[in-house]
Amino acid sequence: MKKLSVLILAFITFSLQAQQDLFNEPALVSPEINPDKTVTFKIKAPLAQSVSVSGSLDGENAFAPITYSMEKGEKGIWSFTTPVLPSELYRYNFIVDSVRTVDPANSYVIRDVSNLSNIFLVEGGKADLYKVQDVPHGTVAYRWYDSPGNSKKRRLSVYTPSGYENNTEDYPVLYLLHGIGGDEEAWLGSGRAAQIMDNLIAQGKAEPMIVVMTNGNVYQDASPGNGSSGFPKITFMLPNTMDGKFEETFGDVIKFIEDNYRTSGTKADRAIAGLSMGGFHTANISLNYPNTFDYVGLFSSALGVPMNNVTSKMYENKEAKLKQQMKNGYQLYWMGMGEDDMAMIYKGNENFRKEMDAIGMKYEYVETSGGHTWNNWRDYLTTFVQRLFK
Repeated sequence: MKKLSVLILAFITFSLQAQQDLFNEPALVSPEINPDKTVTFKIKAPLAQSVSVSGSLDGENAFAPITYSMEKGEKGIWSFTTPVLPSELYRYNFIVDSVRTVDPANSYVIRDVSNLSNIFLVEGGKADLYKVQDVPHGTVAYRWYDSPGNSKKRRLSVYTPSGYENNTEDYPVLYLLHGIGGDEEAWLGSGRAAQIMDNLIAQGKAEPMIVVMTNGNVYQDASPGNGSSGFPKITFMLPNTMDGKFEETFGDVIKFIEDNYRTSGTKADRAIAGLSMGGFHTANISLNYPNTFDYVGLFSSALGVPMNNVTSKMYENKEAKLKQQMKNGYQLYWMGMGEDDMAMIYKGNENFRKEMDAIGMKYEYVETSGGHTWNNWRDYLTTFVQRLFK
């Protein structure tokens, strides 16, 4: 009985220590989305000399993080209230005396390359597509596949629509590629791809489809922390990032999907799209597999990025490959670009369209406000998937 009493006392003591933050003082509410759609941020930093909030906090100018100074109030609590924000998914972080940090009052954090940022959502508009709604939900699975071309097993993520497990139907497939520094988790996190697909399918605006999200960094077998390299330092650029190796071995991905999922295995039921580096990969995969995809989507494609000292057959004879792709036919070649995107990317896409124009190759081009941002890429995905497999 004495031992039991000691154990109970120890457990109570541990529980109180573990929950001490609950009893010291009320937790701050940050961010607080106000009824007028302004948003208030707060952080307690009584010894700080300066505090600011930085992020995609301006719906019209989200190309680069905008930084706002916060004001110090009672009890060392710093605060800032934004202007009215349109419906969108936003990311932000605090800067306390020149040190970047996340908001300790907001548990919702997302990784982009090696940076962690908090996120919040302003409802009542297009961001409702990014929420989990009361609709039938698809399934997201992380799968490992053999990639003989890369001499390793690699990981990808697969979205299957609601009902896939309970029928015997074949489904069309969208291969959805991320940008530089991303991986097989990027479209599920910042891109909200699963929520967008669930909601558009439930609304009858998109056909039920399988969405395959690859890791375009063939140097890796999986996203950082999920592969054989353990917990490596996360870097922006990796070997084999844009040297043709991903395009060369993309057939390994297609083979795995068509061997393990119910697909028709036809060009009419295949689409491919990608953002930035993934748009560059998309353009070149569709060129080198010219009779494979009926739908192609380039989102802020990194076509203008300098390709110094890269010698890959994937990037040779582009005009002949374009002509062959045009001759084989396709249903949709769609391109989206922000008017404030990086000059080299904007120019690279302009030059690519001129090459298509020169041979009479048809495409659709949409130019939007904003720049090289997830705000645009979520919009482009939303638009593109509603055009597929009709």
